[in-house]
Amino acid sequence: MIVAGIGCRKGAPQEDILAAIAHALEAATLTPGQLDLIATAAEKGGEDGIAAAAAAFGCPLVLVPARELQIAGEKAITRSERVVALFAVPSVAEAAALAAAGDGARLIAPRRVAGMATCAIAASGDDSEGAL
Repeated sequence: MIVAGIGCRKGAPQEDILAAIAHALEAATLTPGQLDLIATAAEKGGEDGIAAAAAAFGCPLVLVPARELQIAGEKAITRSERVVALFAVPSVAEAAALAAAGDGARLIAPRRVAGMATCAIAASGDDSEGAL
């Protein structure tokens, strides 16, 4: 399973989120059709841009509870002090992708930024081929 984790500033437009996903997919050498889920922090559940991006990709949107985000955040490789202060994780995008991909998940593309949005890609399972 391939998961795009999304982080964004409040009110981020769908275009920024789509661009962030495109950058992350490109970094992971994946096509949009390979994306299974889009995930973000539960606190971002009201962000219309994220919901619209998930709909545009035809993917379910998973809202990750804060505790699961924090646990998965321990495996994040990038860090934003602003995000740590707001969400107690180093990267919402990376933590959301890892949490939604489940046990054994590995980042295959770290956080990429586009405008007001970030995206990281994680893959589920124990297959670490291409993992960072």
